[in-house]
Amino acid sequence: MSESIKVSPLKKISGELAVPGDKSISHRAAILAGLSDGSCSVQNFLPSEDCVNTLRAMGQLGVKYEVKKGTEDRPIDLVIHGCHGKLRAPEKELDCGNSGTGMRLLAGVLAAQEFDSVLIGDESLSGRPMGRIIKPLAEMGAQFETKGKKPGCAPLHITGGTLNPITYEMPMASAQVKSAILLAGMFAPDKTTVIQPAINRDHTERMLNSFGVKVSTEENTISVYGGQKVRSRDLVVPGDVSSAAFWIVAAACVPGSRLLVTNVGLNPTRTALLDVLIRMGAHIKDHVQHEDGGEPRGSIEIIGRQLKGTEIKPCEVPNLIDEVPILAVAGALAEGTMTIRNAAELRVKETDRIETTVENLRLMGGEISEFEDGMVIQGGQALKGATLDSFGDHRIAMAFAIAGLFAKEGSTTIKNTECVATSYPTFTEHLKEICNR
Repeated sequence: MSESIKVSPLKKISGELAVPGDKSISHRAAILAGLSDGSCSVQNFLPSEDCVNTLRAMGQLGVKYEVKKGTEDRPIDLVIHGCHGKLRAPEKELDCGNSGTGMRLLAGVLAAQEFDSVLIGDESLSGRPMGRIIKPLAEMGAQFETKGKKPGCAPLHITGGTLNPITYEMPMASAQVKSAILLAGMFAPDKTTVIQPAINRDHTERMLNSFGVKVSTEENTISVYGGQKVRSRDLVVPGDVSSAAFWIVAAACVPGSRLLVTNVGLNPTRTALLDVLIRMGAHIKDHVQHEDGGEPRGSIEIIGRQLKGTEIKPCEVPNLIDEVPILAVAGALAEGTMTIRNAAELRVKETDRIETTVENLRLMGGEISEFEDGMVIQGGQALKGATLDSFGDHRIAMAFAIAGLFAKEGSTTIKNTECVATSYPTFTEHLKEICNR
């Protein structure tokens, strides 16, 4: 039986909240700690299905780990014992579940191994394009066979081996593609270089440097030299700002709201949402309090105001790609018009997030126009409660749970919300806490 979330209108958001560990950083921590030359303590690991699948995949590749807090299915604090860069052939397929990040990053590592491996995923992941990583990794010398129902999709059979360094100009701004190439480049001789069309998430570069693998960055050009050892180190994963985004928008949109989000990641390549909301008139202050593994973390204070619509700039989209659904909700609650274009990448996420966002906003009474690469939302429309589908997409489920909090009439039910566990397993608990304050 599928799960659902039901919410009723709420007047304002208040209090203090700490969100779980960052999803992107947890994936990379599992991989790099697993490749390191010793034992690494990883605290505040995100115990979501996506990240646990990456951790388990590393376990199948010979990496041992111990859970210090949480459970085997939901590890929070753990010690990962590095394999000194020497992985072993897995005995069976590596299941990435719903995680495109896990599959694409693991493919970069597996492309350099002297054994065959197969990466599989659920129905959604098996429909997402893998050609974008296959092309550069094949240029480096790895061999790939895609066995999915759709061309270029998982299951992904990888025949790894000795790689050649390349200079690769990415056709799209993708942190996952960039990361796959850099991880493969660690095993190639000499220098591997990636040229990105726009700055995007730089967690891989930061974490490689913190694990002793020197990465050089000059504007949009990132290079790594092969043959470097991954040094063991301990790290604390900051809270996920993409998970915090739902509460940040909820508080920012409603006058009288006041929220403090603590211990959250403040990496500049992840905080474009704050810039957009401030441009819309939100009162937001962020304070960096710690830096661990090259990742700044601290607190974000939000005071609610009446927001005004804005145009999302093309250069902002790569660093907002996960936040577009909840930003669309902000646009519906704001005055004026919000324009989101240059976001065609949303068509190939867990769902077609342009289509699913538009459909659900219309069902709630929103006025919205759909384009191939985005949408235009007319704000100031009174949203109404409705029964909506998540379409199996965790960010759609959470974005419209927030929208339901501010519907002017009636409750809102989001169906098929078990997908929320892929990124934010405690979302419903935090939702109840917020609603009961």
